Amino acid sequence: MSGQLIYPFSFGDRSQSDLLGGKGANLAEMVRIGLPVPPGFTITTQACREFLASGEVPKGLKGEIESSLKALEKSLDKEFGNPKKPLLVSVRSGAKFSMPGMMETVL
Repeated sequence: MSGQLIYPFSFGDRSQSDLLGGKGANLAEMVRIGLPVPPGFTITTQACREFLASGEVPKGLKGEIESSLKALEKSLDKEFGNPKKPLLVSVRSGAKFSMPGMMETVL
């Protein structure tokens, strides 16, 4: 693993698309300038590169995802997988080039 693989939306700005990807960098920029953005996090492009190179989820990524979800649960008083207090998430894929319809979005 090469450093941190997940950053909250409150980290960074639009200049960090090499690290956060285009969507992640734009979300960070929106938070930076004070636009309303639901809390969340971005899995880095480094994590993607490590996965593509090895075919395996990078060491530590699962733990970082779990920690990030726990932080969201705490800040929102919701629980992932709890139907009585559901933490609703949106998972977006990303790519350097626009490919509408080629990657799945889960809401």
